[in-house]
Amino acid sequence: MTRLKEAIAAFAAIEDDAACTAAVSEVLREWPELGKQLRELRQARVNALRGRKWTWPQIAETIGDVTPERAQQIGKGLSGAQRKKNEQAKRVAD
Repeated sequence: MTRLKEAIAAFAAIEDDAACTAAVSEVLREWPELGKQLRELRQARVNALRGRKWTWPQIAETIGDVTPERAQQIGKGLSGAQRKKNEQAKRVAD
């Protein structure tokens, strides 16, 4: 997190308004793909922890601010959008 904050501070330190705007805009355009890569990396590491016999509560604590159930969903690759879609489908089926 520190490096991300440092990167944001580096953008803020760009004195030329146009250059800063262009740099930030480029990152924001790429953000969906970057977010996807981060989610995939987190999922792989969560599954690696499970492979090392970590429990879902231990993994949830490591992730921070999630339940063990959410940690398990992360391990399965379920995003918030996918979870909502599954919940809606279940309600319709009931």
